[in-house]
Amino acid sequence: MNSNAIIDFFSGTVGATASVYVGQPLDTIKTKLQTFPNNYKNFIQCGQTIFHENGLRGLYAGTLPSLLANTAENGILFMAYGQCQQFICVLRHKTSSEQLTTVENMAAGSVASIFSSIALCPTELVKCRIQTLHEMEHMNPLNNESSIFKKISPVGITRDIVREEGIRGLFRGLTTTLLRECPGYGCFFGGYELTRKVLAHENQKKGDIGFVKTWLSGGMAGICFWIIMFPIDAVKSRIQVFKPKMSLPRYTLQIIKLEGFKVLYAGLAPTLIRTFLATGALFITYEQIRFHLNQMILSR
Repeated sequence: MNSNAIIDFFSGTVGATASVYVGQPLDTIKTKLQTFPNNYKNFIQCGQTIFHENGLRGLYAGTLPSLLANTAENGILFMAYGQCQQFICVLRHKTSSEQLTTVENMAAGSVASIFSSIALCPTELVKCRIQTLHEMEHMNPLNNESSIFKKISPVGITRDIVREEGIRGLFRGLTTTLLRECPGYGCFFGGYELTRKVLAHENQKKGDIGFVKTWLSGGMAGICFWIIMFPIDAVKSRIQVFKPKMSLPRYTLQIIKLEGFKVLYAGLAPTLIRTFLATGALFITYEQIRFHLNQMILSR
C-alpha cells in the first residue's frame, strides 16, 4: 500500500467523523420517516417528537454504529477512489487526477463504492435498527421496557442479529446497498469534481479554490447522490428494519402498491439539508487533512 492510499484512508476517516456529528440528527429523522412514514406529518414534527420523547440523545440515536459505518466506509471509499483515479490515469495516459474528466471521475467513484459497501452494510444495519427501536416496540407490545433498554447498545443488537440470523444476517440489505452506492457514488464524485471545476477561476487548480467553495462542492456532491438514489435507500432501510421474506423487486412493488410511489421519498427534505451540511464538512475536512499530511511528507 503506497503513502497516497494511507493518506486518503486516514483523511477519509477523519472527514467522516466530522460529517456524522454534523448530520446525525437529520439522519435519524430520515430513517424514521422512511420506515414509519405514517407516524409523522413532516420532518419538523418528526424531529420535535423525537426530541420531546428522548431529548438530544434520541436525535443522536445510532451515533456509534453510524461513526463505525461512516469511518469504515469513507476511509475505504476515499482510498479506493484515489487508487481508481490513478488506474484510470494509467489507462488514459494522463499524468495527474486533475486531468481526469467528470465521466472518468464518476467511473472511479462507482468502482470504489463496491469495496466500501461491504464495510458499510453491517454497521448501517445496526444503526437503522437502533434508530427505529421506539417504533418497533409499539408494533410488538409483548416486548417489555427492560428488554428494549437491554438491546439498545450496538453490541447487543449485533449479537442478537448474529444469534437469530447468523453472520449472513449482518449483510441484510447488501444488494440494495450496492444498487445505491455504485451509481450513487458515481454521481457523488462526479458532482464534486464538476462543481470544483466550475467554481475554479481560469488556470486555478481545483485544490486551490478555498474553504467555502470546497464546502459548496461537497454539499453538491451529497445532493447529487441522494436525489438520484433516495428511493433505493428507502427500500434498504425497510429491508434492514422489517426483514421481509421476499425478493427486492417484489418488496419494492409491494411498498408502491400499498403506500404509493411518493412514500419512497419520505424523509428526502431532512436528507438534503443533512447531506449539504455533512458532506460539505466531510470534504473540507478530508481536503485539509490530506493537504497537511502531504506537506508533512514533502517537508521530510
